[in-house]
Amino acid sequence: MKLLRTLSRALRATWHVVRGVWIIRTEFGRLTPPQTQLLVREWTRRMLVILGVELEVRGTPPEQGPMLQVANHMSWLDILVMNAARPSRFVSKADAEHWPLFGRLITGAGTLYIERTSRRDAMRMVHHMAERLELGDILSVFPEGTTGDGRELLPFHANLLQAAISAKAPALPVGLRFVNSQTGEPHPGPLFVGETTLMGSIWSTLSADHLRAVVRYGEPQWSEGRDRRAWAHDLRNDVDRLRKTAD
Repeated sequence: MKLLRTLSRALRATWHVVRGVWIIRTEFGRLTPPQTQLLVREWTRRMLVILGVELEVRGTPPEQGPMLQVANHMSWLDILVMNAARPSRFVSKADAEHWPLFGRLITGAGTLYIERTSRRDAMRMVHHMAERLELGDILSVFPEGTTGDGRELLPFHANLLQAAISAKAPALPVGLRFVNSQTGEPHPGPLFVGETTLMGSIWSTLSADHLRAVVRYGEPQWSEGRDRRAWAHDLRNDVDRLRKTAD
């Protein structure tokens, strides 16, 4: 029965992704930004229901930009979970653009791609992010630069924080957790780390029982004279506290 349920989720999720790509192609160009954000939020919330993921939001999501959201990173599911709580424009590693189906979906939703190994591309992205922040966007970044196992927070890379400093925009720490809704213990289902493949992580998520995603928002903060490294250190401490908070 569990296999049949997993296959059913997989089929419905695939159809929902295809439908999402179609909506992006046919509707996004004629919608206002608030209408687009509403559509993204409702689409992602429906996807979480299909995947069997319960969403819990703690704290206050940003109402408007400019804002740079700074979150810990464990899974491909992080983007869906954060968009279900409050849609934003993500900055992601370049290879995510080529993920099957999901790549086309997140590209259409406005994701910005960066070659993390290229200093020149990092500088280009900082300038582009600063421009988007000056236009009032909400951007989201994962400063760890890669996914972790949820047990320990990896060091934060500070480069992209320069965009918020340049644009005089605030940063908002966000803590993400995946837990068993019955026990409150960490749930390994969505993890995308080590030798785990993308398809393996997706299948594990589709097969999971009692999976709850918790998004906890902190308080916005400005650089207040800190350089990007000092600010990254302080933001990391806040994200670490938020992701460990159980209630």
